[in-house]
This record gives sequence, C-alpha cells and structure tokens, in this order.
Amino acid sequence: MALQPNAVVLLSGGLDSTTTATIARQQGFLLHALTFRYGQRHEIEVAAARRVAAALGIANHVVLDIDLRQFGGSALTSDVEVPKGRSLDDMSHGIPVTYVPARNTIFLSFALAWAEVLGANDIFLGVNALDYSGYPDCRPEYIAAFQAMANLATKAGVEDRRQLTIHTPLIQLTKAEIIRRGLELGVDYSLTTSCYDPDPATGRPCGSCDSCLLRAKGFRELGLVDPVAIYASRGLK
Repeated sequence: MALQPNAVVLLSGGLDSTTTATIARQQGFLLHALTFRYGQRHEIEVAAARRVAAALGIANHVVLDIDLRQFGGSALTSDVEVPKGRSLDDMSHGIPVTYVPARNTIFLSFALAWAEVLGANDIFLGVNALDYSGYPDCRPEYIAAFQAMANLATKAGVEDRRQLTIHTPLIQLTKAEIIRRGLELGVDYSLTTSCYDPDPATGRPCGSCDSCLLRAKGFRELGLVDPVAIYASRGLK
C-alpha cells in the first residue's frame, strides 16, 4: 500500500480553511495542520481549529505563537473598531481595516519551512478571490508569485529539485459553492467560527462584520441556515 503524501494545511478554524482541509484529506493527503495564535482579538478561532483538527483526525496539529499586535495596523491586531453592517458593494471596493499586513505571506512562510522539514511538496490554503473582503494576499497572482519564490528559496527546491505546490481549491468559488462542496464531503460547520468580533465570553458571532455577512449570504443562497447562527440564537454557542 502506497504511503500517503504529507501536506501542510493552514487551519484557522474558519469555514474556508475547514473545507480546504477536508478536500485535502479527501484527496489522500496525510495532513499536518498549522494554526496561528498571532495576537488576534480573540482566541476563539484557535479553539475552533482544535475542534476541526480533532474531527478530521489530524494527529499533527501545531498551534504557533507569533505576536503581530506588536505591529498593529489592523482591526484584528489592535484596538481599531471592526467595521459592521457594510453592504456587499462596500466590501467589493478597497482593502478594509480588517486586513492584517502581510498575514498570508507570514503564515505561508512558516508553512513552507514546516513542509520542507516534513518532506512535503504540498501546502493547502483556504483563500478565496470571489466572496471575500478584498484582501490582496487572497488573489491567484499572489499565490502564483509565492509558489515561484518558494521553489527558488528552499534547499528542497534548489538542491533536491522538489517542486512545492500551493493548493487553493476554493479560490474561484463563491461562498455558497464552498459550503455546498463542504457539505458534500460531510463538513460539520457548527465546529467552525468566522466572526471578526465574536463575544469574548461565549464565542457568539456578531452577525454584522464582513465575515459574518458573507458567511450568512453563502448559507442563504443555498436555502440553509448557518448552524453556528442557530446555536448562537439559542445561547448555545
């Protein structure tokens, strides 16, 4: 029996990264999950990532501490207020204050280092360039550029001639299409969290930040109700 190829998956505990990890597992990869405690407003997403990793049977799950609050520059890593109630049209113009400077570059760099140690040629990342808030490091051209850099910057790429591939299976899907794909694969979205500004005590989503609104839109377009929203309304989440 052939051994499963190793892959590093960036796992935030959110809807997109959970779906991406499930797709990678379905494709036959042995997953090594990497989650960051990076100074974000809350640690609720770290707890969600642990739940998802357990549900997917990911034995090798690393939660790495880095402190981007030292730099700030984002509503997620400083005391800047998270925007609420923005229209879809507003979300489609400009880069919002919830953008964390160079976050995906930082995260992918750590994933690249771990992949080289593991002898893994594959990294999975749940970025999306359709239903998203306009982040520059979620675009296909950015992913292609980072992949090209990675294959120039590592011993694995230069000496061992191993080519790294960054997989972004959701990048051209709408949120509804992502959810549909996840449900087909048996994803339990009640384990996940997407809110930028959840209640720190209960983890309940705010329901009005960009991420909550895009998530709700995806479920609504499928004629479904987000299970996390159901639990929050009942005081269970």
